[in-house]
Amino acid sequence: MTAIREAVSAGIVATGAQLSINFMPNAVYSPMACIQLTLRTAKEVGFSTDRLIFEFTENERLQTAHVQAIVAAYRQLGFKTAVDDFGAGYAGLGLLAALQTDMVKLDMELIRGIDADGRKRAVMEALVLLMRRLGTEIVAEGVETAEELAVLRLFGVRYVQGFLFGQPRLGELTPYPAWLHEPTRTAAIS
Repeated sequence: MTAIREAVSAGIVATGAQLSINFMPNAVYSPMACIQLTLRTAKEVGFSTDRLIFEFTENERLQTAHVQAIVAAYRQLGFKTAVDDFGAGYAGLGLLAALQTDMVKLDMELIRGIDADGRKRAVMEALVLLMRRLGTEIVAEGVETAEELAVLRLFGVRYVQGFLFGQPRLGELTPYPAWLHEPTRTAAIS
């Protein structure tokens, strides 16, 4: 609720950007019951719920059937879903095979220094191909250099985030850097 209110106060409605909200699936006892306050909040502040992306954070092992039910319920409500920090912790290939999320956010450790690391580039090439076959968008987290961005673009990764574009600021939208040619239509609120 706070993320939605702060994003609207910061001006997200006028941008057309989507808002990603992280949550722990094991804290959701019933997808339809737990989302009601979020739906009311979005309606109260005039934020379209089809611009919400819910990112699963995995600090603990997930019950696959439970997470599948959450993804199905959120899809029915028009939300997008994403696996956050893919490649770290419990966010691995087993989870990817079990869930049909709209997006996968690659952990920054896969991105950091990709321009100088052939092994990371090989992993990225395979992940891009896999995600295309699954119909899942990739978001690369932790992009800090123009060289990393160039490699990601070379592989066709369209959505990126990281300090190269600006640091998150509490209650503010990070402005889109004019030096980039292709906008990414996401916003982050800390």
